[in-house]
Amino acid sequence: MQRAALLDAARSLLSEGGTDALTFPALAERTGLARSSVYEYFRSRAAVVEELCEVDFPVWAAEVSAAMEHAATPEDRVEAYVRRQLALVGDRRHRAVVAISASELDAGAREKIRAAHGGLVAIVVEALAHLGHTEPRLAAMLLQGVVDAAVRRIELGAAEDPETITDAAVNMALRGLRG
Repeated sequence: MQRAALLDAARSLLSEGGTDALTFPALAERTGLARSSVYEYFRSRAAVVEELCEVDFPVWAAEVSAAMEHAATPEDRVEAYVRRQLALVGDRRHRAVVAISASELDAGAREKIRAAHGGLVAIVVEALAHLGHTEPRLAAMLLQGVVDAAVRRIELGAAEDPETITDAAVNMALRGLRG
């Protein structure tokens, strides 16, 4: 229960103040634990980040995958892939992942993020193959680039509302530059 409370506090800190806010004293204060107790659960800030990735990325990917399963066609699955990820932008887990991704982490934490991101990209490969892409894995990575750009635009509080950004990302994913 303490570990879960620490992870929840870490999510809050990351979503509120980015990686600079994720400190052991702040975790201790949020959870009511002594600072030394935080070290009993995590050896470093990177260890907290790694565990958040292990816990949160699969949940996020499962939500995206579930949205795709309800789609009837490959195009609908690609649209669900984009829309569900962008719908999760306001979720604390997502905000924490964005904050984590923007930080300087050790090689182990970066590798866990890369692997988790690769798992997310993998769930759209089949739909892209059905759409006729000769290199669906590459297409999936490029599609994720569109999603990531839309996420950044939403996170920055761009002039366009999130729904407009989402519609533009879906349009770009399905029709490219033709509009």
